[in-house]
Amino acid sequence: MASTDRKDEICSPFVPRRDAVRKTSAEIVSEARRSLRVQSTQRPFTPRDGHRQLFGKSSARADCDSRPPSTFSLHAQNFNAPDSRPGSGTRLSPLDHKPKFPVPFDAEDPFKAFPKTPSAPLEGKKGLPGTRARLLRAGSLTALSPVEGHKDMKERFNPGPGQKQPSAKRLPRTDHTEVCSGPHKPGPRRTASESRIKQPGVDSGVRLTECTAGRRTELGYGDNTTSTEEDAESLVWNNMIAPRLQQLESVAAGSSEDSVDRLCDLCDGLHGTLAEADMLGRRCKRRSGILRTLFRLIDLDSAQLNLHIAKLSLALCVSGNNLLNICKLIFQISRSESNDILFQNNSITDCILGILSNEDVFSSGEALLYCVGTLKFISGNSAILRLLLDKNCVGVAQKLIQRLCTAQDTNFTIAGHILVQLTATLRNLADHPDSRPLFISFSLLSELCVVLRHHRKDPDICTNISRIYSKLSSYSECRLALAQTPDCYHLFLELLNQHHQKQDLVVRLLFTLGNLTAKSDEARWQFFQCDGCMDTLLQLYDTYQRREDSSHTQPQKGPPSHGEPQAPPVKVQQDEDVLVKLVRVLANMCIHPAVGPALATNTTCIQLLMETLELRCVQESEELMVNVAATINNLSFYQEDSSVFRRSQLTMAKLMLKLVLCSSMDAMLEATRVYGNLSQFKDVRDFIMQNKVHQFVVTLLDSKSAEMCISACGVLTNLAQDPPNRARLSVEGALAKLVDCLRDFEPGDWQLAGQVCQALWNMISGGSERLLNTQERESLLEILTAYLDEDEALKWIENEDMRDFNKACWELEFLPVAQKLMKTLRPPDQTT
Repeated sequence: MASTDRKDEICSPFVPRRDAVRKTSAEIVSEARRSLRVQSTQRPFTPRDGHRQLFGKSSARADCDSRPPSTFSLHAQNFNAPDSRPGSGTRLSPLDHKPKFPVPFDAEDPFKAFPKTPSAPLEGKKGLPGTRARLLRAGSLTALSPVEGHKDMKERFNPGPGQKQPSAKRLPRTDHTEVCSGPHKPGPRRTASESRIKQPGVDSGVRLTECTAGRRTELGYGDNTTSTEEDAESLVWNNMIAPRLQQLESVAAGSSEDSVDRLCDLCDGLHGTLAEADMLGRRCKRRSGILRTLFRLIDLDSAQLNLHIAKLSLALCVSGNNLLNICKLIFQISRSESNDILFQNNSITDCILGILSNEDVFSSGEALLYCVGTLKFISGNSAILRLLLDKNCVGVAQKLIQRLCTAQDTNFTIAGHILVQLTATLRNLADHPDSRPLFISFSLLSELCVVLRHHRKDPDICTNISRIYSKLSSYSECRLALAQTPDCYHLFLELLNQHHQKQDLVVRLLFTLGNLTAKSDEARWQFFQCDGCMDTLLQLYDTYQRREDSSHTQPQKGPPSHGEPQAPPVKVQQDEDVLVKLVRVLANMCIHPAVGPALATNTTCIQLLMETLELRCVQESEELMVNVAATINNLSFYQEDSSVFRRSQLTMAKLMLKLVLCSSMDAMLEATRVYGNLSQFKDVRDFIMQNKVHQFVVTLLDSKSAEMCISACGVLTNLAQDPPNRARLSVEGALAKLVDCLRDFEPGDWQLAGQVCQALWNMISGGSERLLNTQERESLLEILTAYLDEDEALKWIENEDMRDFNKACWELEFLPVAQKLMKTLRPPDQTT
């Protein structure tokens, strides 16, 4: 009776205990290593768009006629006459009085000395919007009309003998576009694209009043303070700015090879001069003349020069149509990857971020769109990406997202277009490791969930955000931030239901869910409790399994190939990738003690897993088959008598044969783990022995992988419960290989050592000691004697923390079973 009790104790099946209370951390680690397993997989690959466009070919907006274009032509004539003049297009009536100050007289051309009023003859009909365009008609740069006041400039600045340089008070007013004459007639109301950037304390009405007041001061009606300020500005204009403008025109008219570099230097010099004179923004009353000259240089079609023009134009606070065209100009330059170096060596990115921070979303929406489109393109460059992070691009994006999410119905479309570009930019930023703390500190993961709620029907926005989540959820701090976002699991399920046919979106959402459920029991439970969670996942499983199967069975187009086997079509690979990520989510959720039993009793879930094993082959679908086997292994720990899994275990064992016999080590490992759990039942053990699976299991003991040896030992431990199986295992050399395995792995993995001892104990118990020959017995006793000496077994571990951990594993995993095995091997007179 005692021997019978001992036999029952020895032959306990290889199934880890699921005790509610565990005493030490070593037991917890050991339990996790040999039981339910978390699955990992590669992040879905996102190919780079070879053609820089606002919306790629796969975009839902690709065939939409109302979407903003990525390709257009820009010339000087596309820019309005400088926007400091009244926007109504109405010509002002001339002043009734005559000037009372002396005007220099030019005998050759007396009209050049007089400033022209807006009522001067123009090439165009009154009130037509094309009038301004005609003033700026593109033509030969040699025919550019000089800025007023440039003639006789050398004589003014370098007077000859006997001549006096005229004082500022005697210099005539040269910028006729700033002269305001006559009452202002209200014109048509401005559209959103014509709205102006309002500086603090400055608007169009104030400018008109100031202009009129300045004019009156010139006529002698104002105070001396205003006159002094205007005299000072005129002096700066005549002495410093006007000569630079004249140089720009003269260099542009030439054809020297270094003219572009010279023009860029002149633009930089002009920018510095205006900054020193505090005349940037709208403070310069003659900014119209500057802008007119700059806009004409655009026809030179130099990307380098155009960026300098754009930077200076933005510094002068262009607005309305000019702001839009400048943003288009920058966008057009950014479309060529060869121009990235220009953005890297230019502070134009500061100007772009400034526009995104300050411009009104609704009145300048299209300008914002092209600015963010530029950031999307240049953020693909690693060097510029680093610069954008340093310039707080993430913070600017977060503020812009908040403004875009308040868009009304009338602006919802343009807000959506901008968000497509902005989320694509954030996707690029997420590639840099330094961006992760910024995404967290600015709460961008939660902000993007708000965007998803507002634009859940927009597949482009949803796909871009799913790409961001799939990248960042691979890191623990980002997973925590996303998991703390309210109702993110409900939102993901809603998106999976709404866009279930969009593979690139579905696969990334599933990858993110797999990351969230990989390490957190709370995440597994919260996701499982969402309404319709399992229904959605299993419906997706069924849908993509049917799609994948139909793709395999479709007839091949064209003549058959007699060479190497062709790779599966891209669509088939993509559909299979969905299944890989989805099954991984199921495997991770099974780890929760409340979710696992629910899945083990779900008929649809078990049938879909078995169907995958039956329809797929390991050579073509290795990762999918490994994930399915891992899910089945996790479910095998919940084998209540009433569970669907319990009734299907023999079928499972049969389907595992193709994995054990394949060439994939990962597939063989997962199949062996499944057999280790299923073989606790007699019908599965009989199937293994009848189909000679035990021969392959014994061969796995030669593996250099500790995990493979542990799994093989688990199967052998269960098979040895049946006395008839012990002799057959011994014939296959199982005992000798187990002894070699114990010796080869050294006393470093006490779980493996304990499992080897368990398998040996089961094989030689119940009168089967004779299966060990003398040499094997002596070798085994020598190894056990060394390993049972605590000082000798643990002396090689130097780290104190690891010493405590290994000591706990040695005491719990190895010592009890090794001592019993030692007693079995030694004759009764040698035991102490």
